[in-house]
Amino acid sequence: MSEETTSAPTDGLWSRLRLIEGQPLPARADAYASLHDELSRRLENGAKLDQRETPGSR
Repeated sequence: MSEETTSAPTDGLWSRLRLIEGQPLPARADAYASLHDELSRRLENGAKLDQRETPGSR
């Protein structure tokens, strides 16, 4: 399966990863750390939203 036929995330994750991979190693490490922090925050916020929407959590 080619890269064009795979389902790519619509939020630009693949393009961000390609951009990071093209950077020198020290900058790449910082960029991956930043991406990790951002994705962790998004997951935590999503989990909080899910908890508020479940019945019986009130």
